[in-house]
Amino acid sequence: MADLPKGSKKLLNAWAFYDWANSVYPLVISSAVFPIFYEALFSDRDHYIDVFGMNLKNSALISFITAAAFLVVAFISPLLSGIADYVGNKKSFMKFFCYMGALSCMGLYWFDLENIYPGLLFYFLGLIGFWGSLVFYNSYLPDIAFPEQQDKLSAKGYSLGYVGSVVLMVINLGMIMKPAVFGITGTEGEAAMKAMRYSFLMVGIWWILFSQYTYFYLPKGNKIKNEKISKDVIFNGFTELKKVWKLLEGNISLKRYLGSFFVYSMAVQTVMIVATYFGAQEIQWSSKSESTIGLIICILLIQLVAIIGAVVTSRASAKYGNIPVLIVINSIWVLLCIAAFFIWLPIHFYIMATLIGFVMGGIQALSRSTYSKLLPETEDTASFFSFYDVAEKIGIVIGMCIYGIIDQITGSPRYAILILALFFGIGVLLLRRVPKKGVLN
Repeated sequence: MADLPKGSKKLLNAWAFYDWANSVYPLVISSAVFPIFYEALFSDRDHYIDVFGMNLKNSALISFITAAAFLVVAFISPLLSGIADYVGNKKSFMKFFCYMGALSCMGLYWFDLENIYPGLLFYFLGLIGFWGSLVFYNSYLPDIAFPEQQDKLSAKGYSLGYVGSVVLMVINLGMIMKPAVFGITGTEGEAAMKAMRYSFLMVGIWWILFSQYTYFYLPKGNKIKNEKISKDVIFNGFTELKKVWKLLEGNISLKRYLGSFFVYSMAVQTVMIVATYFGAQEIQWSSKSESTIGLIICILLIQLVAIIGAVVTSRASAKYGNIPVLIVINSIWVLLCIAAFFIWLPIHFYIMATLIGFVMGGIQALSRSTYSKLLPETEDTASFFSFYDVAEKIGIVIGMCIYGIIDQITGSPRYAILILALFFGIGVLLLRRVPKKGVLN
């Protein structure tokens, strides 16, 4: 393990490189290959399955499982992040969730409908692993970078993540389109499904392998106490969370920003998770193969354009301020959600993917760095970022439940997309209430 000073270029690069390692999960598992694989399993079932004693639509089922996973993350993140800062070893917690998530992705290789419960469990644990590791990863940002470095570093992290995930996605796309070239045998459909299963294995290996560079350079963590973990500190994270809540009373800018973030992030994350399911079910593809290739191309478009979005947003925030730029981005999201209600053709979906990619990259990077800038001077960064993550996760739980319920009742997710437009609109109104102060405005 290297011991590098705060602001060190090598340390900053190592931190950002974790985005390269873990971003294959949200692309391959959450957004592209797994949703297509999951939809293909239901090709002869009319999208419905009897599970947990109910007859559920497949996309509603995955929405509810996703919401349940985020609910768990929302509960355990303050618990574990508080303990991590207490004993000064948050890197070990980050590693634990990283490895759990990666191994769960590999477990999806055996996902099938005849024995669906183990597959859903792997999906559930993969989500917890990915988001659990991000609690600790994000909390390192103010520890390793000075305020003037944070916007650029946050954008760099997301950009590396988009590039790295696209590299693996292109390889996976080649496997799915031309399985014979990679030695994958079977009929066209069987070979494509095998290729997707191999993709899940590759995600886990990639995630574990490339995260080692980050772990080598990241510090162990800031130790708050000199005591060992005891019964009294098991719930220390919730105590820290209460402290953060009390501190918000005296920090109006941070409190109001968190309120707006809670609402609009609910919509952003829901869109990211359900976009492929929406495209698979609602867009009029001419064939199954066109649907598979078209959906993957759209997801790749989002990733590539998001790189531009993250960089442009970082520069815009430096010139115009963080909050005004976030208001503009959220306003664009409102229009995109409304437009999504009316799209049916593949060309419409391609255009929508391009526009969504631009605002997706911008809003993610800028939201993280804006929160970091608003934090008071403290070494207890994990607890503050835990609060940030809890707000995000509870918002996702609400967003995914709303989406799943509307999808289950109506049989179509289009009306749920309109609700997401409303969330973005409320986010705009709440952002306008954040006090004008310094670089943020």
